Amino acid sequence: MAHRWTNDLTRANVTPKPLYLNRRQIMRGAAGLGLASAFGGPVAAQAGALEPNTFEEITTYNNFYEFGTGKEDPARNAGALEIEPWSIKVDGLVDSPGEYSLAELLDGLTEEERIYRFRCVEAWSMVIPWRGYELADILTRVGVKPEARYVAFETVVQEENMPGVRRRVIPFPYVEGLRIDEAMHPLTLMATGIYDEPMPKQNGAPIRLVVPWKYGFKSIKSIVRISLVEDEPPASWNVINPREYGFYSNVNPTVDHPRWSQATERRIGGGLFASRQETLMFNGYESEVASLYEDMDLSEYF
Repeated sequence: MAHRWTNDLTRANVTPKPLYLNRRQIMRGAAGLGLASAFGGPVAAQAGALEPNTFEEITTYNNFYEFGTGKEDPARNAGALEIEPWSIKVDGLVDSPGEYSLAELLDGLTEEERIYRFRCVEAWSMVIPWRGYELADILTRVGVKPEARYVAFETVVQEENMPGVRRRVIPFPYVEGLRIDEAMHPLTLMATGIYDEPMPKQNGAPIRLVVPWKYGFKSIKSIVRISLVEDEPPASWNVINPREYGFYSNVNPTVDHPRWSQATERRIGGGLFASRQETLMFNGYESEVASLYEDMDLSEYF
C-alpha cells in the first residue's frame, strides 16, 4: 500500500492567468529555476521543478481523437461539444449506483490544485496546473464494494458534434481502466479545470481523469460512466494494439515503445532547438507510486 501523499498546494501557489505570460517571459531561459519555492515542495519536485506551460500551449496541442487525429484538431473542433447538462453513470460494484449530475457527485468534496508533469507516449511533455477532486473521494462517496478490483471509465459519444467519431478513426466510445489501488491513490485526480479556468473542451470538459505517473492517453477525457468491476476492463489503446500499448501504461524509460525510444522527451513550448531531456521513471513520481508495482515485472506489465 502506497503511503498517503499530502498535497500542500493552495490556490495562492498557482499563477493567476493574467500573470503567467509575464512570468513566463521573466523566467524564459532560466529552465524554471526557483519553481520549488514558488509552487510548493512536493508538487514542484514531482513536476521536475519545471515552469508550467502556458494556457495556450496546454489548450492547442492535444490528443482527443473524437475531434480528429491532428494535435491542433481538438482546439479547432471541440467547440461543438455539448457539456450542459452533464451526468455520469456510476454502476457495478458500488453501494449507491445511479446517474449523477456533477453537482451531486462533487458537492462538498475538497477541490485540489496541483501541478503535474503530463507526458504523452509520443515522447512530448507538458507541466500543467490542474484543478479538480481526488478520485478516491468520489469513489468513497458512492461506496466501493470489497470485491471491486478495477475502475472502468467511458468517454461521451456525440456523433453529431465529433468529426472523429463520424469517421470512426478508432472504436468508440473511448474506454479506460485503473486498478483499484491506482484509482484510490491520492495523486489520481478527476480534473475540472486548468489554471483558474474551467476545463476547456479540447482538454476533456467538463471532467476528466488525470493519472500523472502514466502516459496521457490513460487519462480519459469527458467522462460519462464510471464502473467498479472485478475483472480487468478494456482500455482503448490496449485493445487496438496490445503489442504497443499495455493496460498499465506507466511511464517507464527502460521499456521502449516498439517504434521509438521512450528514454527522452521533448518539452512542448521549449522552442525549435530545445534539447531533449531524460524521461523520469513513473514520470517523476517514483517515490509516491513505485510500491504499487513492487512485485510486478514492469517489462511484462507495461
